[in-house]
Amino acid sequence: MTLEEYFADKPRGAKIALANKLGVSKTWMSLLVSGREQPSAGLALMIEKFTKGAVTRKTLRPDLFGEIK
Repeated sequence: MTLEEYFADKPRGAKIALANKLGVSKTWMSLLVSGREQPSAGLALMIEKFTKGAVTRKTLRPDLFGEIK
C-alpha cells in the first residue's frame, strides 16, 4: 500500500498528525504522499512503524529494502 492509498480513508488532519509524529513538515509529508519525493531509509522505517505495517519500507524504498538478487 502506498502512502496515498493509506490516507485515502483517513480523516482530515491525519497527514499532519503523521508528519508531526515523524518530525517532518506538512510540505515534506505532502511530497512523500504524492510520490514526488522518497523518504530516507530511517524515515521509511518510521513510516512503517507508525502505519503499523500498512505502508512498508519495501513499498516506500524498493531500491533500499527490495529483495537482494
